[in-house]
Amino acid sequence: MAVSANRLELLQIAEAVAREKSINREVVIEAMEDAIQKAAKSRYGSENEIQAKIDPVTGEIKLSRLLEVVETVVNEATEITLKAAKRAQKDIEIGQVLAEDLPPLDFGRVAAQNAKQVIVQKVRDAERERQYEEYRDRIGEVANGTVKRVEYGNVVVDLGRAEAIVRRDESLPRENFRYGDRVRAYIYDVRREQRGPQIFLSRTRPEFMAKLFAQEVPEIYDNIVNIKSVARDPGSRAKIAVLSQDSSIDPVGACVGMRGARVQAVVNELQGEKIDIIPWSHDAATFIVNALAPAEVVKVVLDEDLERIEVVVPDDQLSLAIGRRGQNVRLASQLTGWEIDILTEQQESEQRQKEFAERTEKFMKALDVDEFIAQLLASEGFTSVNEVAFVDPSEISSIEGFDEDTADEIQTRAREHLEQREAELEKRCKELEIQDDIREVEGLSIEMLVALGENDVKCVEDLAECATDDLIGWSERKDGDVTKYEGFLDGFNLRKFQAEEMIMQARVKAGWISEEDLKKDEPEEEAVEDEAETEETASEEAESSTPLEDAEAIFSEKDDKEE
Repeated sequence: MAVSANRLELLQIAEAVAREKSINREVVIEAMEDAIQKAAKSRYGSENEIQAKIDPVTGEIKLSRLLEVVETVVNEATEITLKAAKRAQKDIEIGQVLAEDLPPLDFGRVAAQNAKQVIVQKVRDAERERQYEEYRDRIGEVANGTVKRVEYGNVVVDLGRAEAIVRRDESLPRENFRYGDRVRAYIYDVRREQRGPQIFLSRTRPEFMAKLFAQEVPEIYDNIVNIKSVARDPGSRAKIAVLSQDSSIDPVGACVGMRGARVQAVVNELQGEKIDIIPWSHDAATFIVNALAPAEVVKVVLDEDLERIEVVVPDDQLSLAIGRRGQNVRLASQLTGWEIDILTEQQESEQRQKEFAERTEKFMKALDVDEFIAQLLASEGFTSVNEVAFVDPSEISSIEGFDEDTADEIQTRAREHLEQREAELEKRCKELEIQDDIREVEGLSIEMLVALGENDVKCVEDLAECATDDLIGWSERKDGDVTKYEGFLDGFNLRKFQAEEMIMQARVKAGWISEEDLKKDEPEEEAVEDEAETEETASEEAESSTPLEDAEAIFSEKDDKEE
């Protein structure tokens, strides 16, 4: 009867462990079977193929030695002849496996301890897999937890059924957490790692703010009001663009709430981060003007090809439009996706006059015309000799004071100038020894080839080694001042994605990567090592000690093993 009790207790332990670790009971029973199987192999010899089975209803443990039926035995530990096998099972055939019953195993203290370790490891693996599967499906949600510990600026958060980490760069500036503090954060990644699933939280990402508004504003949760974009300077200021699907509902008012209650709840959660709620608009100019609030805008000039916009503001509004250390214009640019240049009315007037003078001078030299004709072309909106050469002649002849003969003469001179210029550039390319392979990169004009050659980029290998910053330049901010560093192709109005495409083309032509590599998805976010160490194995065992030590006690029973 003692054995029956132990069997019943074994099943109860399996239930307790499964319930405590939130895993399937079958997984725990399978772990116990593996533990018994390992102990049996150490008793009967590791060369034998041992199988252990626990009846999920009665808890009875059955040990079997598995032997494959063969014609000629090579390994007596795992094989048996057909003749010998038929003595135990008459209907068995070659290729089948004979299960030979073994007597019940008498567990010693060492075997019981080993069995416990096997069960602990199997249960831990199952628990980790359950955590990974559960939280992988929760990426993009907001999680609530309590601070478990803080290590090197990283905050380890207890989510109840798993641990997560808020890395130092994903925390708000000047935000300090202590043990037991409540934390709300955005789940942005879950990764499988050797030490178990790693759940990464963030309080600085724009998505976190969007989720907070969805929790506070029912209209957002019900998709009546949509959040179109969010830009944040974490802990300082943010801008959020909203659009209403119902004309009777003001999206900004819905997000602000009665007396600002809704937005204030989000501000409090983000440690006082100031939030500008902007009405989104299909018209880019209107949206950008709204995004620059509270500054007033006099005029905007859009360049849709380069997604760049010039914004003209009154002289006394310049500092307000730019914001402290450029914060307002930077957030507006992030929110809208446009590069924004802010000018005062005086600066805009001076710039227009300068550009007009430069175009006039360019037309005078290239077309060999007097200042009056050059000014007429510039005032009509022509910006380059190339435009003059290939535009419809009627657009030139329609200018007051011009006729068809004048238009033909101007275009003839423009084309001759371009041909001469191209011949000069070709000669310069030969002097620089620019290779033919780099000419095959789409998007590179002959002027760009010369500019690259003058910076020692003369073949596809040279271009393949370049970074986007090398081509288009970069900016660095120090002590509130911005320093602009020029790239090889500065002045050609290249966008970052265009520079990237050229570099990737060069890498394909150089054989560094294949066309298939370009079609693959973007690389996953670079894995960052967590500075915080995981808890010791002993402490993990301690958390599950009660049911597992009961299992060890059962395995160490030396009496009443047989019915």
